[in-house]
Amino acid sequence: MAVPFLDLKRQYQTISSEIEPKLVQVAQSQRYVLGPEVDAFEKEIAAYLGVKHAVGVASGTDALILSLKALGVGHNDEVITCDYSFFSSAGVIRWVGARPVFVDVAKHSFNIDPAAIAKKITKKTKAILVVHLFGEPAEMDPVKKLAAKHGLPIIEDACQAIGAEYQGVKIGGLTESACYSFYPTKVLGCFGDGGLLATNSDQVYHAVQDLRVHGAKGSDDRATIGTNSRLDELQAAVLRIKLRKLEAWIAARRHCAAKYRELLAGLPVQTPQDKPHLGHTYNSFVITSEKRDALMAQLRSKEIGCAIYYSRPFHLMTAFKKFVKPQEKFPRSLIASKSALALPIFPELHDHEIETVAEAIKQFYG
Repeated sequence: MAVPFLDLKRQYQTISSEIEPKLVQVAQSQRYVLGPEVDAFEKEIAAYLGVKHAVGVASGTDALILSLKALGVGHNDEVITCDYSFFSSAGVIRWVGARPVFVDVAKHSFNIDPAAIAKKITKKTKAILVVHLFGEPAEMDPVKKLAAKHGLPIIEDACQAIGAEYQGVKIGGLTESACYSFYPTKVLGCFGDGGLLATNSDQVYHAVQDLRVHGAKGSDDRATIGTNSRLDELQAAVLRIKLRKLEAWIAARRHCAAKYRELLAGLPVQTPQDKPHLGHTYNSFVITSEKRDALMAQLRSKEIGCAIYYSRPFHLMTAFKKFVKPQEKFPRSLIASKSALALPIFPELHDHEIETVAEAIKQFYG
């Protein structure tokens, strides 16, 4: 039986009766950019995340770029981040003219190793960019202690971790800025591109509000150079409806993850594990296998969706090679790039489909 890697149509069928009238309402209003839907969504999601401010922008990548700019990161500065993530986590650092400084992933995690950060801090370090990869929060306490010691701000790339919790507190208000993506495949996805910056800092909030509209809101003068990065009304309207379902969808993803762990127990694959102080949202369910490529081929031959995240760590990318010293090693991120495989997971995935995936993996291992 075929199992899709992701099926967005299943979710849409459950909310179409709420979504479609709202889309018509927005069309009839002829308000498309930074209108009442965006205003309401920013307030509602700020309340959900437990933060003072939320700013809707055009994408998660833009949220990261504007965070860096709002914190004054620019030419010749250094920003420390993880060697293993989606490209934008490092690409945004170069986009603002700064130098990415890479750190290996931690043991038993795809997230940054806090113990390795201290070794990379220099006089040029301007910020630490922490990624909560696949929906699992990074270990924030040691990172925050280190940042406080050196007077460094932290930016959280939470693009894959909306609703995730660290020690019972939702990701978003732990640091100077947390950034989210609403790309359709995310736990909370819109009908195109969209993003958000969450912060408790009045300074960051007002800076990003200006930066997203070319540097100044409601003024012919400009104190800084911004860009055009706005969440539109149609996307905000969709997100407001979906936000009310988010906790239920996260619970469904956690059910799927638990089912996978139960069925894959005892096999020579490593599954993501629940940790008491980390509220994983399972944006992706990523296992590791020493026979990853052969396993992927076997699953695809049975029409079972799967994907590789990510096949090349940053230190091996052409765009970043000049920032990596020859003696620097990133053994755990390299292993992750060669062994990680994402299995189907979404709220509407059926138990019998998870059983089909697990059975195919069992057959592969004989």
